[in-house]
Amino acid sequence: MKTRSIRFNFIMNFILTASSILFPLITAPYILRVLQAEGNGRVDFASSVMTCFMMFASLGIPTYGIRTCAKVRDDKEELSNTVQELMIINTVTMALTYLAFLILVFLVPQFAEEKTLLFINSISMVLNVIGVTWFYNAIEQYAYITVCSIGFKLASIVLMFLLVKSSEDYVQYGAITVFAASGSYILNFLNLRKHIRFKKTRPYRFKVHLRPILVFFSMSAAINVYTNLDTAMLGIMKDKAEVGYYTAGIKIKNLLVSLTTSLGAVLLPRLSYYIEKGEKALFKKTVSKAFHFVLILGSAVTVYFIFMAEEALLLLGGDGYYDSIAPMQILMPTVFLIGLSNITGMQILTPYGEENKVLVSIVGGAVLDFVLNLLLIPNYGAVGAAFATLLAELLVLVVQCYYLRQLLREIVKYIPFWKYIVSVGAGTILMLGVKYWIKIPYIFAQSSTLGAFFELAVTAVAFFGCEGVILILVREPFVMEMLDRIFSRKLKNRIGRK
Repeated sequence: MKTRSIRFNFIMNFILTASSILFPLITAPYILRVLQAEGNGRVDFASSVMTCFMMFASLGIPTYGIRTCAKVRDDKEELSNTVQELMIINTVTMALTYLAFLILVFLVPQFAEEKTLLFINSISMVLNVIGVTWFYNAIEQYAYITVCSIGFKLASIVLMFLLVKSSEDYVQYGAITVFAASGSYILNFLNLRKHIRFKKTRPYRFKVHLRPILVFFSMSAAINVYTNLDTAMLGIMKDKAEVGYYTAGIKIKNLLVSLTTSLGAVLLPRLSYYIEKGEKALFKKTVSKAFHFVLILGSAVTVYFIFMAEEALLLLGGDGYYDSIAPMQILMPTVFLIGLSNITGMQILTPYGEENKVLVSIVGGAVLDFVLNLLLIPNYGAVGAAFATLLAELLVLVVQCYYLRQLLREIVKYIPFWKYIVSVGAGTILMLGVKYWIKIPYIFAQSSTLGAFFELAVTAVAFFGCEGVILILVREPFVMEMLDRIFSRKLKNRIGRK
């Protein structure tokens, strides 16, 4: 099985992440305006509820499957047996979860009210069993994953513009989101025979997987408490419009988190492989690069969108989402915090088999988030939920850093923090100058949306351009290494043509 370089995998995953950002930028302005806050709130409420059910259905297999299959990817027979075992376990848990789902849909009034959307979303839970996305991540088939994802997203955009034309079409939109997210699962299953055999070659060993799967499930459950339960609690304790205001900021935050963690997403299988082979030097070197990447990108997008939250929401949702500005600004630091905890938890502790420590940190964050949601949502609504999420993410990172304090001391001493502070600080000053002192041309005055787009474009060029120039001037190691690779490759290609 051919294994691509981390750079190729990162490029593929970055394209996938970029598409995940670009497509919502295309669809969100249309959907937010057509469905309005209540329609979006209905879809997001159903989606968040189903995410909780899918968590139980998949148990901890999505993350555990990546780590376990990555370790045995060089042994096709063992890999085949492992995949079969995990799929059987997943089928059983999905069936039990779906039974519970059917019962609760008719017992809980809020669920019964949205049963059509919930049943549509439940299709994803069933297809997830055969989707085995964890397998394709484990064997690092990022080109295949990217092509499939972009193909279904393009198809979903066409369907959206054809079928969603009024605020009453929220059910159609819910179905389209399921198609976009789960349509590729059928292709994944059909393509699976190219990589593994379905013939049973030894007795199944389910017990080997159960304990670690339950640990990863507990991690997933705790994560879902403060990533999805806040939306569900807002829908139950407040109203659907409040959910819509909150999720407008959450959608932007999630897109930025995907971008910030795009490198880390491709590292788990490779780092697990390094640990299995005892290549600790390569492990530390790779982790160090991940830290540099998050410190450069995560700090930048956090600061930029705190100041430009109003314009981003105006562009995506129009004037109807003014109440989303404060929640989004409060949520923005979580982009940076999640980027760092993704490295400390999923890229360091997990490959080392220390998922119990990750679980402790996540449970602590989940408990804090749940308690703060109960206290803050009744009086502060979306703002309270955002503040609870921020403190939960901070606690998760602090606990993980405590567990890794010895290793982090070795890595941190080589990280030039002052360079990141100077570059982001300079970019912020220039951005604020553009934002407040440069007049927007009068041709944009007739359209607030167009004006917001122009202002975001100009300030983004100023901010990120300035940051990039400063990082080059101070010779930041990660940036210089990337530039050296780019230009050395171009030079080699020129020499080769001659």
